[in-house]
Amino acid sequence: MNTIIPKWTPEQVRARFVEAAETARLLPPDRSPGYASAWPALQRMAEAMGKQSGEDRKLGIPPSPAAVERMLEATRRMQWLDPEVRHLVWMRADRWDWQEIYRRVGCDRTTAWRRWKRALQVIADELNLPCTLPSKS
Repeated sequence: MNTIIPKWTPEQVRARFVEAAETARLLPPDRSPGYASAWPALQRMAEAMGKQSGEDRKLGIPPSPAAVERMLEATRRMQWLDPEVRHLVWMRADRWDWQEIYRRVGCDRTTAWRRWKRALQVIADELNLPCTLPSKS
C-alpha cells in the first residue's frame, strides 16, 4: 500500500515555529520551588477588589495538549540547527523585529534573513527525508 506523505515546505516549518512560540507564551510561568519568604503573601488593593493582576491577564486560556505536543516537536527540531541559528529562528518565530534580530545576532540584515531562510530549508529537508519503518514480520 503506497501512501503519499505531504512534503514539508519552509513556510510550513515557519508557521509551526510561530505556533510553538505562541504556545510557549501561553504556558503558565515556571514557579519552581526554591527560596520562599516566611512572611504571609500580601494582597494588593486592586486584587482584593477583584481586579486581575497583569500576570494573570497574560495567561488567559491555556493551550491545548495537542498544541503543547506540537510545540515540543518543534523545539526538538531546533536541535538540528547550530545554537546561533536556533536563537535567530526562535526570535523570528517570537515576532521580533528584523532590526532587533540582526543587532542581537551581530550581522547584516540580509545575512540574518538568509540564515533564517536556510535554517527553515534545512529543517524542511530533514523532515522530507524518507524514513524506514520496521516491517511487520
